[in-house]
Amino acid sequence: MASGEAREEAILAATLELLAEVGYDRIRMDAVAVRARASKATIYRRWPGKAELVVTAIQRRAGQSATEEPDPGNLRDDLLGRMRAMRASLTGQDAGLLLGLLTAMHHDDELAGVVRARMIDDKRRAFDPAIDRAVARGELPSGVDRALLAEVGSAMLFSRAFVTGEPLDDTFLTDLVDGVLLPLLHARAVTA
Repeated sequence: MASGEAREEAILAATLELLAEVGYDRIRMDAVAVRARASKATIYRRWPGKAELVVTAIQRRAGQSATEEPDPGNLRDDLLGRMRAMRASLTGQDAGLLLGLLTAMHHDDELAGVVRARMIDDKRRAFDPAIDRAVARGELPSGVDRALLAEVGSAMLFSRAFVTGEPLDDTFLTDLVDGVLLPLLHARAVTA
């Protein structure tokens, strides 16, 4: 790992540690710098503020930069693959960190803006390859509601992981894809 990459990893690890210890509101950039053994200038060259730094740290821990999955040949299997990847990302996150971040969003407009711009858009883009391939195969028309698909799929995973505590097993993902997401895509495609 190159020196710059090691420095970035140290900064992101320090950010997550402090987030868990003191919460978003009380994180200070000087404390991140001290813990990461980096200068504040180094941090600010890469991240313009605390919100961007925290969101990057959480995304990195969750493995948001997943590689493109191969085309399974049909929309259903493509959606199942996407939902499995989202499940792995969601269950790989520290629930306390994520819930603390969501709580902080309610009173920090800057943080809310960064989270919405980066994390929510990432969730929406996660479905793009599956939709693009389905459109190319003729399974869906080009005007399907991608945002609604991402919102419903993400919300149901989030609810299971953090609200109901019910299992996020393959049976649930199959039921979600077959009973909710595919009908949603096809109903919205017909009326579009």
